[in-house]
Amino acid sequence: MKRSIGLMATGHACVDIYQGCVPALVPFLVAERGLGYVAVSGITLAATLLSSVVQPVFGVLTDRRPLTWLIPVAMTTAGLGIALIGVGQTYWLMWLAAALSGLGVAAYHPEAARMARVVSGGSHVGMSWFSVGGNVGFALAPVLVTPIIATGGLSLTPLLVVPALFGATVTTWAVRSRTAVAITRGAGEGTDDWPSFLRLSLIMVCRSIVFVGLGTFIALYAGQRVGGGTTTGGIALFVLFAAGALGTLLGGRLATRYGRVRTLRTSYAVAVPAIACLVFVPGPAFFGFLAATAIAMSIPFSLHVTLGQDFLPGRVGTAGGMTLGLAVSIGGVATPLLGTIAEHTSLRLALSTLIALVLCSTLIGYALTEPATE
Repeated sequence: MKRSIGLMATGHACVDIYQGCVPALVPFLVAERGLGYVAVSGITLAATLLSSVVQPVFGVLTDRRPLTWLIPVAMTTAGLGIALIGVGQTYWLMWLAAALSGLGVAAYHPEAARMARVVSGGSHVGMSWFSVGGNVGFALAPVLVTPIIATGGLSLTPLLVVPALFGATVTTWAVRSRTAVAITRGAGEGTDDWPSFLRLSLIMVCRSIVFVGLGTFIALYAGQRVGGGTTTGGIALFVLFAAGALGTLLGGRLATRYGRVRTLRTSYAVAVPAIACLVFVPGPAFFGFLAATAIAMSIPFSLHVTLGQDFLPGRVGTAGGMTLGLAVSIGGVATPLLGTIAEHTSLRLALSTLIALVLCSTLIGYALTEPATE
């Protein structure tokens, strides 16, 4: 089981690098192509809107029949889209390339989440390791993007396809393993609890808007608060995503000890003052509050996945696609609004609106109870 989960987590890291690449490219799109807040928000929207629309469709398809072949194909598509962003010289070509990457990300998550559930045996810790692969991918994105693009400009984005090719190879090994073949068996038994799943979905939408909003603008905000330009922005993104990976790992262990819903509620409650301090407290403490926010917001991440699959035991593909993929991508739909607020007022005011969304996640958490399967 450990080997299969490790391979799948590695593949998850490789595909989610491309979700992290979009915010990592934002400072360079602003500097090299002269894009404003609204325009770069549109690029983020391109990468997330198509993903948000089609991801439930892929979830329904994976509930009907195994589509393991789709996983490496989807990963390659995600990498190809990002590789083409710097090739297109017009805004709309960049937008379409980002949309292609989003389509690949959407195709990956439902089937991968379904495989991970069986491979991990429903373990919270096992699913947290698979989920943390995505966080690691996000964290590696600025480490990969910043030195390459800072050296040669956006014309070097084709080099960014390499992780997709590596991930597709690794995932193919996992798909061919005996453990993965078990995924072809029937869906889980039990009664689907749609009201609880919809409440969980509201929490995930709020979290997604906050995390995607921070991912899109935190590099620019770090430059304003701390100085240092694109280098500081890259560091801020690394802190955001690396601390998020740590939070995801903590989530599985805390849930095993204290329960998923209790852990979820407490984490979001801690995130409220953390993000408020991130936005308003000046000075180098910025990075500390950024790490605290990322950890608190990421502790529930893998718990969303297992809770969603237990709320919908007969539709684990749909639940996995919603909680692991759509819940991450849908936040991009709101980024143009944040960009508009930033352009007409300030980036600080735009980010301050995220505090209310974290508070909403906290309050809705008190309407959840552990699934009956627990």
